[in-house]
Parts: sequence; C-alpha cells; structure tokens
Amino acid sequence: MKSIKIRGKKITFTDSGEGPCLVLLHGFTESSTIWNRFVRRLSKEIRVIAVDLPGFGQSDCLEPVHPMELMADIVKRVLLNRGVRQCVMAGHSMGGYVVLAFAQMYPRMLKGICIFHSHPWADTPEGQRNRDRAIEVVKADKFNFILQFIPTLFPEGTADIYRKRINKLIEEASGLSKEGIIAAITGMKERKDSTETLKNLDIPVLFILGMKDTKIPTERAGEMVLLPKHSESLILQDVAHMGFYEAPRKTLAMLGDFTARCWGLDHWITG
Repeated sequence: MKSIKIRGKKITFTDSGEGPCLVLLHGFTESSTIWNRFVRRLSKEIRVIAVDLPGFGQSDCLEPVHPMELMADIVKRVLLNRGVRQCVMAGHSMGGYVVLAFAQMYPRMLKGICIFHSHPWADTPEGQRNRDRAIEVVKADKFNFILQFIPTLFPEGTADIYRKRINKLIEEASGLSKEGIIAAITGMKERKDSTETLKNLDIPVLFILGMKDTKIPTERAGEMVLLPKHSESLILQDVAHMGFYEAPRKTLAMLGDFTARCWGLDHWITG
C-alpha cells in the first residue's frame, strides 16, 4: 500500500501497472481489497489505482461527516499526487456515489465512468430514516451491525456459498472505527441527487447491475440507464450487490473492455 497525508491524516491506495489509468473505488464497509482480482488482471494492460476512501481500509477518518464531495476531492488529490490528469473511474455502491460527485466536480479528468451496483438518486425520507437507525445501531454495537449488514449484500439464501467471502469482509470491516462508519453513513444520507450530472456528461457511462440487488432500486434500472448521452449496461439476472465476487469473469471482462474503448486502445485481452 502507498499513502499520502491530507489534513495530517493518512490516505492509502495501490498503484499498479502502466499506461492509461483506471481508478477503482470501493463501497460502504469495504476497502480497496475488494478489487484485488481486478487489479491483478487489469494492471497487466493498464495502470490501475484503487483507493481506500476516508475511514475505510487503512485510510484515516478525516471528519465527523464524509460528504461524497469530500471523498471525491480526496480521490482527486491522490490522482494529482500520482501525476494522473485523466482516468476512467469505477465505483461500487457508495463508491458509485463518489464517482458521480467527482464527475460533477471534475468532469475534465474523466474519460468514462462505471456505476457498479449503484445509482444517482438521493435518499428518500424513508432511506434517510434507515440511515439514522443504522447510525444508532453502530453506536450501540458496531460489530453486530457489521455482522448483520454484510450478508445482505449477497443473494438471499447463498450465505453458505459465499461464507469465506462474507467472513473475510466481516473480519476486515470489524477493524473500522465507529467514527469512520458513521461519517460515511451520514455523508450518504445527505448526498445530492446526481441525475442531472448523468444527463450532462459527455463521456461514456457503464452501469453494472444485479437484478437480485436489494440495496439499490432495481425497478428503476431502465430509467437510470437512459439518462446519459452514451450509456452501456451489464445486467446480471442472478446477481445481488457484489458482482465482482458473484460474477467476476463477466464484470471484469466488461469493465476491462469498457476502459479500453474509453481510452481508444486498439486491443484488449479479457481472459
């Protein structure tokens, strides 16, 4: 892991490979390690940077609240520190919200974006109340929150199939601070609607969606995919929220091909 200091706090990331750059952002309770398989494969062809967002992985918590705009600014600082002026950026779940904030703030730095099991809409009032309840659970018993939350990211009834993955995610998330978890939940609760951002982008947008995903409004998938001027999608019928684990070959191949085309590469090996 590499790191830089921002506001006196450590932000960690990996930087692998050479050439055109792909940036990978993880979701809530996760870290850059979710992308390990993608980094190993894609860094043979291009440069891949995977960031631990503030309060997650080995990155420090910066503030009591981490708005998506703050996280996007942190990602920008990492990229400028590494000499990256343009990239394709993919974000899983909460990372997708950060990608959309980045696209709003720094569109000229992007060649394309991938919204990976995520969406552009702000929380509904019910969603905000659920965030408040989650914060109270984290305050009372962080480990119990993690223990209950992470299995819900996978398809119902598949806990035994993904037991090793679930246990590893629980183990890593257990090391997170309450402050970092709450800062992210609050930032997601307060995030803005990003539909206009998607409509106005002049770059390709890839959506990767799982139709068994209970964490995003899949009934609005068609509406979302039609928002950008240039839209592509990979819709996975038997996948929930963790496509990089549930359908690794399909999602890796799609993201690799999309990245190559955004950069105008004349060849791509997706095996």
